[in-house]
Amino acid sequence: MFQNNVPGRTRVLGAILIAVSLSVLPALASDMHKSGPFMGPKANKGTVTHSKEGSENVLTLSNDFVVPDTPAPHWQVVDSKGNVYLLQRLLIKGDHYNERIVVPSYVMDIARVQIWCAWAETLLGEASFPEPVK
Repeated sequence: MFQNNVPGRTRVLGAILIAVSLSVLPALASDMHKSGPFMGPKANKGTVTHSKEGSENVLTLSNDFVVPDTPAPHWQVVDSKGNVYLLQRLLIKGDHYNERIVVPSYVMDIARVQIWCAWAETLLGEASFPEPVK
């Protein structure tokens, strides 16, 4: 009466895990937004991706992004109302850079991401999202 039907249970469990994964993945993907390519005189390669991690908005540069060779490149975002927020310095100690940042909670949405040279006070390049992301 009580037979050990492990292979059958394994298949059922596997089918359930696949079904759950297929239903969750599109929801995770919908919380990610990819910008258009960076365009500008110094920052003109790569894109930026917006994602939600819990309640935090995270921006991540693509692997093909090239850090501009300027004295003080910074992250800067522009919201849908045109407010500009100067954020973290792009370059950090050594050859490293802030490839990924958490956007402060006071930024209501993000329409564009800019790479701004704080030393020369000039725009190095920017990437826009099709719709402002929150």
